[in-house]
Amino acid sequence: MSRRLEGRVAVVVGAGQTPGDTLGNGRAAAILFAREGARVLAVDCRLDSAEETVARIEAEGGVAHALEADATCEADCRTLVAEGLERFGAIDILHNNVGVGGGDAGPAHVEEAEWDRILGVNLKSVVLPCKHVLPVMRAAARGSIINISSIAAICSTPLVAYKVSKAGINAYTQSLALGNARYGIRANVIMPGLIETPMAIEGIAQATGIAKPDLIARRNAQVPLGAQMGTAWDIANAALFLASDEAKFITGVALPVDGGQSARVG
Repeated sequence: MSRRLEGRVAVVVGAGQTPGDTLGNGRAAAILFAREGARVLAVDCRLDSAEETVARIEAEGGVAHALEADATCEADCRTLVAEGLERFGAIDILHNNVGVGGGDAGPAHVEEAEWDRILGVNLKSVVLPCKHVLPVMRAAARGSIINISSIAAICSTPLVAYKVSKAGINAYTQSLALGNARYGIRANVIMPGLIETPMAIEGIAQATGIAKPDLIARRNAQVPLGAQMGTAWDIANAALFLASDEAKFITGVALPVDGGQSARVG
């Protein structure tokens, strides 16, 4: 490792993961940030899952602490910022990786409760952590915020609530970037494509009844680059770049990490 984040503090919201055969995006980001020298506050609504992430970091000699918090609850978001400051003395990086999508449908069939749930979780879990970390970053005159969206924001999908929520993250992050550039704060979005994570594979297989090998083959076939889904490390590596000084002149960007899927737009 090149220790690109040496001496920095990263808060990863959604640092746990759904149980499964592969690694989740939030856990991969937390591990990679720690490998690159950051001290990590691993935040998740499931403490045991955040603790698993911390155990992996500590096994490699990294520094991390697990915190149970609901990123859609404003009081919990105040707490996670206060915990980062109390434990590590600063917050240099905020990585927002919470999201849901199950139960969604097309415009003629989406249920009001599912619409409210998906937009509530996917948008509030970005807006509220950002709201409470901004005063800290403004006072320090530096910071990098990375929000995880999806190529569903710009590509065709029948899942209307999910699409609108991810497009909302893109729009919010653009405003966040422009409104805080004068404070030295950068804000960017990563838009994952088809990634082989437990939430995607186990979740979709369970919801649809499709056997996992068949689901993986179908998803792989949709990817232009090598007919192979990405992994959580692909998302983590993009996040590491955006968090590092290598991206010091980059803000307000929505970066697809998708093997070329979004290049089909237009």
